[in-house]
Amino acid sequence: MKVKDFVERYAVDRHNTDCFKWDGLQNEFGSTDLLPLWVADTEFKVPEAVTQALQARIAHGVYGYSQVVSGYQQAYINWQQQRYQTEIHPEWMRFGTGVVQSLSTLINVLTEPQEAVMVLQPVYYPFMQVIENNQRKLVVSQLKRADHHYEMDFTDIEQKIKQQHVKLLINCSPHNPVGRVWSEAELTKLLKICRENKVLFISDEIHHDLIVGQRPFVSALSIDNGLYRDNMVMVDSASKTFNLAALQNNHLIIPNPQIRTRYDNYIQRLKSPAGSLMGQVAAKAAYENGAEWLSGMLALIKQNFTYLKTHLAAENPAIEIFELEGTYLAWIDLSQVIPPTDLERVMKNDAKLAVDFGKWFGQGGDGFVRINLATTPANIELAVKRLKSVIKK
Repeated sequence: MKVKDFVERYAVDRHNTDCFKWDGLQNEFGSTDLLPLWVADTEFKVPEAVTQALQARIAHGVYGYSQVVSGYQQAYINWQQQRYQTEIHPEWMRFGTGVVQSLSTLINVLTEPQEAVMVLQPVYYPFMQVIENNQRKLVVSQLKRADHHYEMDFTDIEQKIKQQHVKLLINCSPHNPVGRVWSEAELTKLLKICRENKVLFISDEIHHDLIVGQRPFVSALSIDNGLYRDNMVMVDSASKTFNLAALQNNHLIIPNPQIRTRYDNYIQRLKSPAGSLMGQVAAKAAYENGAEWLSGMLALIKQNFTYLKTHLAAENPAIEIFELEGTYLAWIDLSQVIPPTDLERVMKNDAKLAVDFGKWFGQGGDGFVRINLATTPANIELAVKRLKSVIKK
C-alpha cells in the first residue's frame, strides 16, 4: 500500500478522545499548543478486520468471564513462524495486560528483593522504574556509540555481571530508543554471557514487527536453534504493531517448564488478569488479516524517517540522527546545536514540540530527543520546519 493511500484511509484526528498523547499535553508539558510526537502509539485507525471483529463481539452484548479466544494462539504462532521462523508452542504462552506489567511480574518471579537486574542504557525508562520500584538493585551497562548506531559493550556487561552478582538481564530487541535490531551474532554473544554466569534473560520484543532497515529481526528464542530458550522469557504484544495499547493484552513466552510453574504459582497468588477479551479479539483479527495494513505503516515510517533525516542533516551537519533499523522512534542528538541545559525549554517554548527527552532514558541520553514517526507526513514536515527554525536562531 502506498503511503498516500494509507494516510487517506487510516489517519484520524485524536483530539478530544481522552487520548493521552494529545489531550494530556497540559498535564505532562504544561501547554496545549504543542505538536505531540512523544507517546509511542500512532495517529492511525486499526485494520478494518480488527474493527469488524470487535463490532461483532460487541453486538453479542455479553462481556462476562471468558477463556482465551478460540484460535488466538494459533493465529499468533502462525504469524511468528511465517514472518520470522520463530518456533512457539501453545503451552509456552501466558498472557498479561501489558509488557511493562509483565516485566514487573517477572522481576518478582525470577529474582528476590535487593538482587541485581541489568539493563543496557539508554533504554525505555519504565525498565528502570519497575526494577527499582520492586526493590531490586539496578545495574547499568552503557551502549557504545559507533558511527550513527549503537553497539553492546560485552566486556563491560560481563564485568558488571560478575562484580554486581547480576541475576537477571532485561534486553530490548528491537531497541527503544536507539533503533537497533540486534544481529544474531550480538544476541548469541549476550545470551552466552548470561548462561555462563547464571543470569536469567528477558527479551522485550514488542517492536519486532516494526523493522524498517536492512537487518532482519531474529528472536532471542531462535538463537542457535533455541539453545538458550530454557534461560529466558520473551515478552511482546500486538499493541505497538497495530496500535492496540488500550486493549491491554500481551504475551509471555516461557519455554522452560520450571520457570512456567514458578510464574503460574505467582500469578495464582495475585489472581492477576490473564490479558483481556477485547485485546485478544482485536489481536487475533490483526494477526490473521493485518499484513497489508502493516506494510503501509512500515512504508510510512520509512518515508517519515527519510524526510526527517534528509532535511535536518541539510540544515546542520552537527545534528546526529541515528540509523533506524527497527521501531518507529527516531533518536536524535541535538547537543551540538542546542545546549542540553536549554533543550526542554527550546523544544517546548520555541519549537512547540512535545517529545521524549533523552535524559529520561538514562545514561547517555542528555541532549537527545526521541521523535515518534508513526504520524502523518504533514506532522513530520511541520516538526522539521519548527526544528529548523529554532536551530537557525
